Amino acid sequence: MATWTAFAAATPWLASSIRALLHQYGPGMGYLATVRADGGPRVHPVSPIVADDGLYLFVIDSPKRRDLERDGRYALHAFPAEDTDVEAYVSGRAVPVTSVAVVDRLVRLHRAAPTVDWRLYELTVESALLHRHEPGAYPMTWRDPASRREPAADRRPRQPFLQLVAA
Repeated sequence: MATWTAFAAATPWLASSIRALLHQYGPGMGYLATVRADGGPRVHPVSPIVADDGLYLFVIDSPKRRDLERDGRYALHAFPAEDTDVEAYVSGRAVPVTSVAVVDRLVRLHRAAPTVDWRLYELTVESALLHRHEPGAYPMTWRDPASRREPAADRRPRQPFLQLVAA
């Protein structure tokens, strides 16, 4: 999975548009979808941080944090804008940040409360989408080239699952 920095270097216009939507009201605002233990979706409002070196999220002890600890897949959708119907999302995997320097810098910049049980995650980017719902518009998308899977036709099992025999 790509870092936000790699994604922004590959598609600067798309990254800056998504960043603008995530931070349109000042602090980051969006909805985080995670995967529950039973495989279903879970959606929570969150405050993502788009920094020069990555896309981050402080997550308190909660069902969404347990989802991320168990299965790091996520989708982050920007909070809807009041004056337009443009929408944006990114998806990938959430990775716990272990760098003390990064954690300390983001704690200071975003005033994370030291008495709260939170964990900092970096959100890697596997795919991103920006869509303006206007005539003739089509979604602008990006997918991390390193995460592309082989075409479905190439994923067929080498041996058939069941053999048909004549009766």
